[in-house]
Amino acid sequence: MSETSADAQPAYDAPLITPEEAAARFANGAVVIDVRSDAGRAQDGTIPGSIRADRNALDAQFLLDSPEKLAEITEWDQDIVIVCGSIRGSGPVADQLRQKGFTNVAHVEGGFPAWRDAGAPSER
Repeated sequence: MSETSADAQPAYDAPLITPEEAAARFANGAVVIDVRSDAGRAQDGTIPGSIRADRNALDAQFLLDSPEKLAEITEWDQDIVIVCGSIRGSGPVADQLRQKGFTNVAHVEGGFPAWRDAGAPSER
C-alpha cells in the first residue's frame, strides 16, 4: 500500500477499476471474489456467481498447491476481481494476492454499493 494523506483514500498497488469495468470483466469470465462478511452480504445483497472468500484465509483458499484452494482458482494469471464494501477491504486483499504471485488482480472502486448502483448483476 502506498502512503496517503489523512484525508485521502488509501492507495493500493493493485489496479482500482470502475464497477462497469468490473462487470464487463465478469461477463467475460473473470472470477469475482467477494470478501465481505456474511452479515454484510445478507444486509446489502450478493453478486450472482461470485465466490465468497475469507480475507483471513487467503493462502488456504488461493495458493494453487493448497488442498483447501477454491476450485475456481486455477492459474496465476487468471482474471480476478475483488469486491468488498469499500476499497479499504478489497485493496489489501487484492494487494496480498498480487504479492502471492497472481498477476491479473483488480478491485472495484466504491465496492459492492457502487457495483449495485452501476446496475451490475446483484440480488438481495
